[in-house]
Amino acid sequence: MGIGRRAGLAVAIATAVGLLALSACAPSRPEPQTGLQQLAARDLSDPALIAATAGLDPATRNLARRHDPGLRRADLWGRPLGWANLDLRSVPDLGFDPDNADSAEAINKLRPFAGLPIRPMRPFVLQADAGDSVRALHCMTQAIYYEAAREPERGQEAVAQVVLNRVRHPAYPKSICGVVYQGAARPTGCQFTFTCDGALRWAPQATLWRQAQDVARRALAGFVDKDVGSATHYHAAYVSPYWAPTLVKMTQVGQHIFYRWTGPWGEPAAFVGRYEGREAYLSPELLASYDARTQGLLGAPAAPVERRITLAVAGEVRTYTVADSASGARTPGSLAAVRRQPTPDEIKRINDSLAAMEKGMDPSSPAKP
Repeated sequence: MGIGRRAGLAVAIATAVGLLALSACAPSRPEPQTGLQQLAARDLSDPALIAATAGLDPATRNLARRHDPGLRRADLWGRPLGWANLDLRSVPDLGFDPDNADSAEAINKLRPFAGLPIRPMRPFVLQADAGDSVRALHCMTQAIYYEAAREPERGQEAVAQVVLNRVRHPAYPKSICGVVYQGAARPTGCQFTFTCDGALRWAPQATLWRQAQDVARRALAGFVDKDVGSATHYHAAYVSPYWAPTLVKMTQVGQHIFYRWTGPWGEPAAFVGRYEGREAYLSPELLASYDARTQGLLGAPAAPVERRITLAVAGEVRTYTVADSASGARTPGSLAAVRRQPTPDEIKRINDSLAAMEKGMDPSSPAKP
């Protein structure tokens, strides 16, 4: 027992005895408190403290422990030790280098699997018109190929299940392509890495593409991967994303570790979203979407700058103009779509309309000389 620990316990004992004396309304008997103070002043050894507490009744000992500043107590809310000192303005870490594969693997091994039941999801059967069916299959195949082309078939099926889970979860878009390309306009905000790291520049290998397409076709026809259940997140075993400790670590399939949301939000009953189709529609807002859990954590918003991207979504090549952050920080206000500049004729019509409104005139009527 350290010196500081002994002093704290001695003070706690003295405080407890004093409180009991006051509660008993016995001011004429201060001897126990005075004696303990003298004892603490001249001897803080373990035997002395043990002897001092041996003669106390159980209620007094319990009260002493309650006032012992060196005694660790379980938090009533289940929060970890040191929670009050967390700075939410920055992402907490364990002091490892997140860019080092060895460090990432070490961190992942430190976080145990939850050991909770993995409940299978209901089958998803795509019901869409011909155009949306082709686009959905293409986007699902892209996700499987670029995320897990060299994984075993089970690993590819697990990735497909995550895409389907997100379609059904209230937190995500309600189309296959919408889920796959969410946040694709931002290098730090894409949900599936291949949509924003330049991987789409490389043509897929034909054999691996056909394999991924077969897995995608089965997934859209009702196949359920029971290995990952309600997982909505995953990452490679050689990376350690900041969000991993905030979710339920479920299982590992191949080189990917899978997670679900905590609590009821991650149970199958929460997946009540309905597929809406419109696979070819990817709004700039969707492309510039980002993880809402990082709002306000990464500093002040940076000045938005115009950025144009071209994506081959479901076989259709489109160019989008979105707002990007000069610093790369994901913050509110920096992700709105940038509108095209109006033409001089449009500006003139707008100004004429505003001038007419100021004069109380109908802007559709001809101006009087």
